[in-house]
Amino acid sequence: MRPSGPGRVSGALDAMSVTRRRRGRRRQAVRTAGGRALLLGDRNLAVALSAAGASVTAVGERTVAVRWSRFVDDWLEDPRPDEDALVSALLDRAASQPGPAALFYQFDDDLLFASRRREELSRGLLVALPPPDLVEQLVDKAAFQALAVRTGLPVPPTHVLDLTSGSDAVSDLQLPVLLKPTRREASWTAAVAGKAVVVDDRDALPRIVDLLAHDHPQVIAQEIVPGPESRIESYHVHVDAGGTVRAEFTGRKVRTHPAAMGHSTALTTTDEPDVRRLGRELTERIGLRGVAKFDFKRDPDGCLWLLEVNPRFNLWHHLGAAAGVNIPESVWRELLGLAPLPRRVARPGVTWCQLERDVLAARETGMGVGRWALWAARADTRSTVDPADPLPALAGLLREAHERLARL
Repeated sequence: MRPSGPGRVSGALDAMSVTRRRRGRRRQAVRTAGGRALLLGDRNLAVALSAAGASVTAVGERTVAVRWSRFVDDWLEDPRPDEDALVSALLDRAASQPGPAALFYQFDDDLLFASRRREELSRGLLVALPPPDLVEQLVDKAAFQALAVRTGLPVPPTHVLDLTSGSDAVSDLQLPVLLKPTRREASWTAAVAGKAVVVDDRDALPRIVDLLAHDHPQVIAQEIVPGPESRIESYHVHVDAGGTVRAEFTGRKVRTHPAAMGHSTALTTTDEPDVRRLGRELTERIGLRGVAKFDFKRDPDGCLWLLEVNPRFNLWHHLGAAAGVNIPESVWRELLGLAPLPRRVARPGVTWCQLERDVLAARETGMGVGRWALWAARADTRSTVDPADPLPALAGLLREAHERLARL
């Protein structure tokens, strides 16, 4: 009887796929903008690209949830870890479709793939990317620290630690300190609940070193900027190939899960002149082209400290589009040679929520369920679970059920 469980779930996914293809053909028939966006990303980016008039092809596994979004027209299987096969698949799909095709990437691995294979991909795809050396320096946090020192970026005092020498590597650290990986990886998430770990007990250091050293021989040790995660503010920007800022907006985290060093569950747009001013200055200083998110934390004195720079598309672009500044659309228009969008200031106070995790984040802060439900109902945009686009969440649940049953 065991094989019948996954089979039934897989059959449900296949039925959803048939419905999805039929709906995709209907949507393609009414597209007015030429061109296709090949998406290595999730629903948040798909929403912004669809709003730009792009016909969106999701690139991922057969059961990837975004495939069933009403903002996605088509699907292409991702054959990785065979990157050569992915390059061929992307170029073949681009060549088989009328009009130009552009590649959009949302996560570090996708950014590195696009950057390192840019010459091959450019034979049939349009891609907006920062210079290759800058990509490598921004993705690797140890290299980013060297860049920060060389260019005078306002980062908190930071050290790159070699954990292969055991506890000796951390014996001279001034506590408390923040330890974080040189790159975002699943092995870190499996070992540590959040994006980073706060160390304020010297007796706990040997245990933490033992926990991390096997998969992370190098870590970043950074002085902690006081204050909750809601003091993290960000600058989002698109800089065209000529160095002109075409679109920008600022935002702030509302909640994360876990509450300390966690992943964003609620966000809001802002209109902070000092964040915008500093973001523009640093954009010029590092020679950025393409898109980026600059994460700052405001200390109790109001000073902004740069935590990281992510030169890729991200979930914030869903929120920015709703607030009137659609950065993926700005990039899309540049790649297609269309006139730039009129420069706009994003409406402050537009909100985004990841419902299934934000309820946990709200509970951690002591927020009552009723009050949270009212906040969530009023949110302007939502990720994953969205009553206006229910199939991705349902597909995710079916995928989880399939994986659980397959393990029985």
